Amino acid sequence: MTNVADTAPASGQVQPPARTSIRGLIAQTEIDLRLFGMLLALGVILLTFNILSGGKFFQPTNMVTLAVQASGVAVIATGMVLVIVSRNIDLSVGSLVGVIAMTYALLMTDWMPNILGMGPDFPFRWLIALGLGIGLGALVGGLQGFIIAYIGVPSFIVTLGGLLSIRGVVWYLSSGAARSGLDPNFQLIGGGAQGSIGGTLTWILALVGCVAIVVLLLNGRRQRRRFDFPLRPVWAEVMLGVLGCAAVVAVAAFANANLWPQGLAARIAARDNWGPTPEGGWQIPTGFPYPMVLLLGVTLVMAWLATRRRFGRYVYAYGGNPDAAELAGINTRWTILKTFVLMGILCAIAAAIASARLNGATLDVGQSYELYVIAAAVVGGTSFAGGIGSIPGAVLGAFVMQSLAYGLSFMGVNSPGQNVVAGIVLIIAVGFDTFNRRRGS
Repeated sequence: MTNVADTAPASGQVQPPARTSIRGLIAQTEIDLRLFGMLLALGVILLTFNILSGGKFFQPTNMVTLAVQASGVAVIATGMVLVIVSRNIDLSVGSLVGVIAMTYALLMTDWMPNILGMGPDFPFRWLIALGLGIGLGALVGGLQGFIIAYIGVPSFIVTLGGLLSIRGVVWYLSSGAARSGLDPNFQLIGGGAQGSIGGTLTWILALVGCVAIVVLLLNGRRQRRRFDFPLRPVWAEVMLGVLGCAAVVAVAAFANANLWPQGLAARIAARDNWGPTPEGGWQIPTGFPYPMVLLLGVTLVMAWLATRRRFGRYVYAYGGNPDAAELAGINTRWTILKTFVLMGILCAIAAAIASARLNGATLDVGQSYELYVIAAAVVGGTSFAGGIGSIPGAVLGAFVMQSLAYGLSFMGVNSPGQNVVAGIVLIIAVGFDTFNRRRGS
């Protein structure tokens, strides 16, 4: 039953007439139509590739692999949103991922055992390497941010120079050779059967997610009532809660439908004295891979920084009107510097995922990342005009771009063909954004 207080107009406000059209009902839910459209587009892309592949594409193993591949791009895209919102650009992200990935490999295969005396038995060696890589990313990002913010060189020029020079550093570090043999604990960051949280923890995480959705909806409604803001209809709140929880449960069920390889599962089960399943095989769900868990954590932290902290408000204020932001007393140079430091840290996390998946590093790690990261941010609703951008939108944009790349690769299209499609999608997304801004003005 609808609460009378929920439907009563706020003081001093005129209650608009009830709208019964489909468009009116959607408007009452206050759903972001751009994000909703992207979800539909993602579903259409996956369904199309599944039809073209004869039903072989939409399988748990393929979807988990797609998610792991998209995680690195999505992690960087969350930072690219703030960079573009502040009317800048970072073209060096792919090269920075490559140099940090090579640094991880050299640290664990050469520098730490031979120079620092940290052999394979040294405790938390992988964590020390990860910390050093994150520090390197923050240092390089801070250097680029300082040149942009305090010296005044355009970000396009600085990061284009970084794209070229940092990629060259990768070759000098490795002398042109690939490096492999990372710490086994570090390799878990890359996902795979052992690099996953397992079926039980996946269901626990899904339950926590459902509870969080309900709590956020209730808290949002309480805040609206507290400040006399119009309330969503109760049916809309219930629908959003049900759909959100259903989506979380569906993703968790799909992740747990991905099983460990038979041979590996049997060896571990025999080692731990497990009994056979009724089917006579070893059925162990992998659950969420660690890259997806890392992406979830990064998305929550970045969304919190962008919407709940002073730093995020300063970035959006500067992107909306730089002159007004400076007159308001915002230290705009320091704000821009921090966005590039944050970008370097995110590149280090993405490099850890990439190098862990490869168990090492090659010269082409991170190549073309800048294309997919920028495309993900723009497809997700970030405007090159500044001041407009969404962290969840960028993550969803990364999955849209990666689903295209993975689907084309699954169908046998080579890398140049994938880049052609990615470039076309980027042009269409920027054109759509420009059209919307002109129509709005």
